[in-house]
Amino acid sequence: RKALQPASKAQHFCKAHAKLLRRVVLGLLAVAYLCYFIAACYLNFQRALALVVITAVVVFFICWELFQKHWGAKVLLLLRPVGKCFQKAWPWLKWLLWVALLAGLIVWLVLDTGRNPEQLISLGGFFFLVLFLFACSKHHGAVSWRAVFWGLGLEFLLGLFVLRTTPGIQAFQWLGDQVQYFLGYTTAGSSFVFGNTLIQDVFAFQSLPIIVFFSCVTSILYYLGVMQWVILKISWVLQVSMGTTATETLSVAGNIFVGQSEAPLLIRPYLADMTLSEIHAVMTGGFSTIAGSVMGAYISFGIDAASLIAASVMAAPCALAMAKLVYPEVEESKFKGKASIRISRGEEQNILEAASNGAANSVGLVANIAANLIAFLAVLEFINAALRWFGEMVDIEGLTFQVICSYVLMPLAFLMGADWADSPVVAELLGIKIFLNEFVAYQQLSAYKNNRLMGLEEWDGSRKQWISERAESITTFALCGFANFSSIGITLGALSSIAPQRKGDFASVVLRALLTGMCVSMLNACLAGLFHVPTEVGDCATFFSTTNFNSTSYTMYTCCKQLFASSVLQNGSLSFTGSWAGHNESALWLGECCAYYNHTSCAW
Repeated sequence: RKALQPASKAQHFCKAHAKLLRRVVLGLLAVAYLCYFIAACYLNFQRALALVVITAVVVFFICWELFQKHWGAKVLLLLRPVGKCFQKAWPWLKWLLWVALLAGLIVWLVLDTGRNPEQLISLGGFFFLVLFLFACSKHHGAVSWRAVFWGLGLEFLLGLFVLRTTPGIQAFQWLGDQVQYFLGYTTAGSSFVFGNTLIQDVFAFQSLPIIVFFSCVTSILYYLGVMQWVILKISWVLQVSMGTTATETLSVAGNIFVGQSEAPLLIRPYLADMTLSEIHAVMTGGFSTIAGSVMGAYISFGIDAASLIAASVMAAPCALAMAKLVYPEVEESKFKGKASIRISRGEEQNILEAASNGAANSVGLVANIAANLIAFLAVLEFINAALRWFGEMVDIEGLTFQVICSYVLMPLAFLMGADWADSPVVAELLGIKIFLNEFVAYQQLSAYKNNRLMGLEEWDGSRKQWISERAESITTFALCGFANFSSIGITLGALSSIAPQRKGDFASVVLRALLTGMCVSMLNACLAGLFHVPTEVGDCATFFSTTNFNSTSYTMYTCCKQLFASSVLQNGSLSFTGSWAGHNESALWLGECCAYYNHTSCAW
């Protein structure tokens, strides 16, 4: 007993001064991080730029929470007279603000589309889809236009920032690169288990382990509370601006990071008491986005990581807005005016258990994806064989599911902004996404993208081998969502397991939510077409003078096409126009291009 007395005293001292000790430890950690931060910035500020941005964001939110906790009520009391004056002026100030925003938007569109008139097609497609969803509205007179306009406005501003501004492009490109580097660590585990040969040559061992790794990391972030913190901040922004309830907003915000069956778990205690409109919003959020785990698999295909991240972020406000347009609130919500709701941190006891559970839980998802791929690709091949057989009965050659989709959905693909020549391919991929799943569609999109990057001929007879960068971008956004018929069962199963007494309500709104989710992805695609800036090819003469012509690339294909367009073959004599006329090596470069591509000038 005497031997244990010092330990007991120390334990009592720690309990009595727990707050003080916690502050001391946090203070020491803060000082240590400050020293590290200063050293990193001093040694190489450019290298430490990402660290500066992350630190600034975290410090801002910590300061904001401290400010709200200690001085928020006092500041609100001081600003109450200003708030009353603002409320009195708001009725006419609101219209003045809307007129100013509309005038600014019109001026920007006139100036911007003057250089690229094809962008107007994407803008027209955007308005068409919104009007179509309004026509499908359950209660036209009850639409909350505040939620609709704020949601579309946030989506527009996010798209403008991500796809047009230099800081936005650089930030999301950097974020996409970091995600790719991060997912690359999967190789360490999968190569040890399966070997280097399998992970290089076999799809199942190359892409599916990424889902296991991502699920493990997500589970750790949930245990630490990081994921909940980020989701709550995004949810707060959407809730304050759009006026939606805390439950539906939280679920939709969660869909940016997790899947359609995991996001409703964030609001598990409240799902049974939610209105039909709120349930519709929860379902729409699940159909409009993709899970972070499968996003990693799509990135491994070669799909642009920045575009996938941007599509998921832009889909959140748009999904809420369109959900409230299609199924407006006509009931009295129990969560109206509720500032926030609690999110559980899971049942894991430590970080190792969280990591293990995350990896184990992903096994079912990986098996589900593998089984679905086998089944859907086999069914697709069977459908194509059956369609070819029926077509041959009436002398129609090459009739397939993809061909049917390319004709039926071609006008929709064109409205999103794809060139008319690219529209059949975009429509084909869209049909595969809707009727099969987006995993298969992204696989085929990656094949088209690889063909373009390898510099293959655009046409192989009557078959298009790749689509333009603009069409690629539009398709990437259009496919980014779980809105396909196979997802209906997943959504109903997940929600029914949480609130089995609401099974009939879930079934009554799921098809409307599926349609809304499809349109949300296509609205994002329209904005991708509106904001797309064509990539400028550099000086082709400089490129030709430095390349060795041993292999083809997209840059080589583009420069060769420019050279072909400037060549003139007349009476057996070859000449060049424009800037190519001033280069003595133009004829030599033309001969190298003719080794890979066909053109009438190659007869020379």
